[in-house]
Amino acid sequence: MAAARPRDLQPSSNAESPAAVSTVKLEAALKKVSAQAAQYEHQMKDVESQLAESLSNFRAIDSLLQKRFLVSGNAQRADHALGKQLDSSMVSLKRLADELPTIQAQAQSLLTDLTWLNTEFYERWRMIIFTSSSPVSWRWKVLMRLVFAISFVMFTWLTWITAWGRLPGSSLMS
Repeated sequence: MAAARPRDLQPSSNAESPAAVSTVKLEAALKKVSAQAAQYEHQMKDVESQLAESLSNFRAIDSLLQKRFLVSGNAQRADHALGKQLDSSMVSLKRLADELPTIQAQAQSLLTDLTWLNTEFYERWRMIIFTSSSPVSWRWKVLMRLVFAISFVMFTWLTWITAWGRLPGSSLMS
């Protein structure tokens, strides 16, 4: 067993020394390890590039998700505000619907009063005396009718005096 020696430790026949063989092998191993290191470095750069791209994509997706949640929250707040505004508007509309008949009656009354005031004096006077549909109080109607009756009686009496020249019940002085 001692006689058997490993092959690489035996002197070669082409006059190379064992130190020269180990340097060549060392250089070959070094080249092989360098090539492998370069290959690993290239693979690491590829992985780093893919990792950077994946991180960029993750950040973009995260940004989009944050915007989506922000928009969703804003939409919910807007819906809530719209609901409150709708409720407030409905309350206002109900109040206005309740007040509208009163306001309409007041507007109609004002329109009637303005139409009455825009009528000429003579036309108003005739309506007060001869119709019951004039928009004045009953006291005013009574007063105007009384003034008209007194004026009519006086005018008739003066016409009588002028036409026949004497007062009723008086004697002729001629």
